[in-house]
Amino acid sequence: MSSRKRVTILGSTGSIGDSTVDLIDRNPDAYDVVALTANGNWQKLAAQAKRLKPAVVALADPAAHADLKAALAGTGVRVVAGPEGVCEAAAEASDWVMAAIVGAAGLKPTLTAVARGATIALANKECLVSAGTVFMDAVTRHKVTLLPVDSEHNAIFQVFDFAQREKIRKIILTASGGPFRAWSAGEMRGATPKQAVAHPNWSMGAKISVDSATMMNKGLEVIEAHYLFSLPNDRIDVLVHPQSVIHSMVEYCDGSVLAQLGSPDMRTPIAYALGWPKRLDAPTTRLNLAALGSLTFEQPDEIRFPALRLARRALQSGGSAPTILNAANEVAVARFLAGDVGFLDIAAIVEHTMDRVAHQSLTSLEDVMAVDAEARRVAQAARNLSAAAE
Repeated sequence: MSSRKRVTILGSTGSIGDSTVDLIDRNPDAYDVVALTANGNWQKLAAQAKRLKPAVVALADPAAHADLKAALAGTGVRVVAGPEGVCEAAAEASDWVMAAIVGAAGLKPTLTAVARGATIALANKECLVSAGTVFMDAVTRHKVTLLPVDSEHNAIFQVFDFAQREKIRKIILTASGGPFRAWSAGEMRGATPKQAVAHPNWSMGAKISVDSATMMNKGLEVIEAHYLFSLPNDRIDVLVHPQSVIHSMVEYCDGSVLAQLGSPDMRTPIAYALGWPKRLDAPTTRLNLAALGSLTFEQPDEIRFPALRLARRALQSGGSAPTILNAANEVAVARFLAGDVGFLDIAAIVEHTMDRVAHQSLTSLEDVMAVDAEARRVAQAARNLSAAAE
């Protein structure tokens, strides 16, 4: 029986997917790539497919289906397209799935992979934010191993004693503070998309970079941590740590605080998940604490960064509130990147939407998608909110 791990990468052309491909390229004897998916970057997907030789590739945007098919003619790679094609690729038999599609678009294909019992390396936090109970019920029902890939949750996973859960007092998520950590609200009002995506420590895609700038990313991670580690809101702390060396911590009842440290490189948590339960060599910069000299910490400012407050409110409210939060944020960030609204409008649009979309319980994927669609409609229609609040 082959010891090679069969791998699917959902979102292979994005930042996380690209790093996953890099690690597989460095360990060609350990992995067989079964399926790759992308949103619209058919050229990069074609290049990856020629190198990794998967059974199937899927492009969410059907407009480029013909281009991708032509590029892969004669390779034997099956080419499918559209959201249904991405789910078809997710259904292809593999042992391990990197779930790295950005946003709520990743929910259905990730659940498709969950339904066949694959080990899920979860880099898509929106699966848990949008559909936490529905998603975790599916994970439990299909006896799925869920490996967190977000650097913070992966750090917690590495030092969380699941056999002594009752001895854990709290978990502490660290946050870089983003590019605007020291900016005033007045300065942030004029922030441009280019400034917002210029993260000081991490190399990430545009959407998650903006989420880091608003600190919504940390709010989403609080909700994600709640579902991953079964802890309530008041036992999940956030601490700003500008150097991004301590990735998160777990505090125990005896006063011990265990932390995972490393250079800010997503290949570390990806390698941990890809090699699990063993460890995999990764080409990351080795940590030199003496060269760093010092590590600093500060409390997050929920006045200048209200997104964190809104996320905690959504978690406390439960039901569909996190779904509404996430959908509104995705729309608001897209509008900001397109130049339609200002930076401070992002949180204002999210709060406006949370106040106007009725909360309800969620029992199915259909419930989640219906709430998501309504929240997107309200968020898209919102106008001049931060200016009106002055």
